[in-house]
Amino acid sequence: MTLELVAIVGVVVVVAVTALAPRLGVAAPLLLVALGLAASLLPFIDRVTVPPELILGGVLPPLLYSAAVNTPTMEFRRDFRLISTFSVVLVVVSAVTIGVIATWLVPGLPIGIGVALGAIISPTDAVATSIVRQAGVAPRLVTVLDGESMLNDASALVLLRSAVAAVGVSISVWQVGLDFLWAVVAAVVIGFLVGKLHLAVRSRITQVSSNVALSLVVPFIAYVPAEELGASGLVAAVTAGIVTGYGAPRSMGAQDRLAERAVWRTVELLLESAVFLLVGLEARTLADDLIEQGGSLGLAIVVAVVTATLAIAIRAGFVAWSVWLLARRNRRTSAVREKLTQLQDKLADGQVPTAADRRGASTGRARRKVRRLEREANAGGASTEARIGRWQQVVERRLADIDYLAAEQFGWREGVILVWAGMRGAVTIAASQTLPADTPHRSLLVLSATLVAVGSLLIQGLTLGSVAKVLGLNARGGDSDPVKWAELQAELRSAAMTRLADKLDAYPSELVEQLKTRLTRTPDAEDDFRPDTAAAGERMATFRQLRLDMIAVQRDELLALRDVGTYPSAMLSAALTQLDAEQLGIEMHHV
Repeated sequence: MTLELVAIVGVVVVVAVTALAPRLGVAAPLLLVALGLAASLLPFIDRVTVPPELILGGVLPPLLYSAAVNTPTMEFRRDFRLISTFSVVLVVVSAVTIGVIATWLVPGLPIGIGVALGAIISPTDAVATSIVRQAGVAPRLVTVLDGESMLNDASALVLLRSAVAAVGVSISVWQVGLDFLWAVVAAVVIGFLVGKLHLAVRSRITQVSSNVALSLVVPFIAYVPAEELGASGLVAAVTAGIVTGYGAPRSMGAQDRLAERAVWRTVELLLESAVFLLVGLEARTLADDLIEQGGSLGLAIVVAVVTATLAIAIRAGFVAWSVWLLARRNRRTSAVREKLTQLQDKLADGQVPTAADRRGASTGRARRKVRRLEREANAGGASTEARIGRWQQVVERRLADIDYLAAEQFGWREGVILVWAGMRGAVTIAASQTLPADTPHRSLLVLSATLVAVGSLLIQGLTLGSVAKVLGLNARGGDSDPVKWAELQAELRSAAMTRLADKLDAYPSELVEQLKTRLTRTPDAEDDFRPDTAAAGERMATFRQLRLDMIAVQRDELLALRDVGTYPSAMLSAALTQLDAEQLGIEMHHV
């Protein structure tokens, strides 16, 4: 079968499965895995071997980048401590524990290779989390799982590399720690610089198609230099995506962002689907390789079952511990909130906080943020009003954090979802194939890792939606609260009218009144000004410009609200999309 025919068939299959899956009530990725497994058994299908570098260097960078672009940065910041615990500590503990058990299950397996197997199996998969989204769990759970899966690849792959290198050689824990530190820090720096450069360049490109085309190579621009320097290319791609997603509304036009979103959704669909299809297709090849080399298929199944069960058990322990810590922290928030409210009242009266106020405002990182802002204000000779404004921003953000964490608390039911949603996938399969050819029991280890990935995708993926439904954790849409939505729209309108007060004097009063009465409508208000005459056409053009000015101010206010975090990210994203669509509609009418 020629490459062209394979590509055509693959796209047709992906589209057909995507359309069919909702009718069957099954996530499309699971159908693709099953379809791949069934197709691999057909006699006319050749043996499929996927080069690991194709997954690690060709598929995962754009997928992780795209996920990072769409990550709600405020929620990611709020749960970063939990995400980092799952991404680093859980991976290390799981890898070492699984490694010890693997040496007991497979006679003659070196402890270094056992830990390498543990590192392969430990990380959850970013591609697999697409199943989590379709299962309809709460937004905070999705954010935590997305963040974990985007970051735990670095710790797993660094640990894998160190464990393989340690076989027959003495490598200290300090050396592994330094390798990990370099892999993450260097990758974050590279990804940050690439993201900033990306935004700067694209803000100067006016052609939409060229602008979107450039975005397709950004994950690789971040990935390649990071890997060349021994850092984590995947973390670099994630960092570039987070920087891009946060800065895009200020650096790119509405048409650019809407077009890019459509293109990247198509890229995500094709790449994710291809990974799941290849996972199923390759399973038969791995089983055949093991049998040809005299290995035991039964032992591979036993290793897969034991290690997968162990990984879930360790994850359950970590989740239980984390949920307990979060509950304990939430019990202390009422006292902190009371102090913050008192401080907010003091700021409203025009009083600069005292040292005692600073101690009661917050703890840890938030307090250090306050001190840094104060130093900036004092160094710049800022006025008392400016210093109070900085304080108000910090207090509002802290109050928003407390309200969010109180409204989205994790209990035992959320803990169950966090455990059961930790599926393995393409990263596990690709990482297993990076084991050197002379690795003891290599075929056994690769097949075992593949069975873990396929098994977790099918068993956990097929049941996750039912588990969420039984627990009553189907997602509450982040933009579906009508009261909150009305408050947000009112705040945007009020801020826009206030900030445009001076500009409005330059427009005819009847147009300003028309705008005020029609701001609650999504359709273009200039429909009332039919260009029957030259005067009407001129009035319509003037109104369009007034509305575009208003949209620009509303967008700025929306981004300011995003930085404070008083509204859900999904709601802010929906409001931003609405403004973008309205701006694009007005501009297209003008053309």
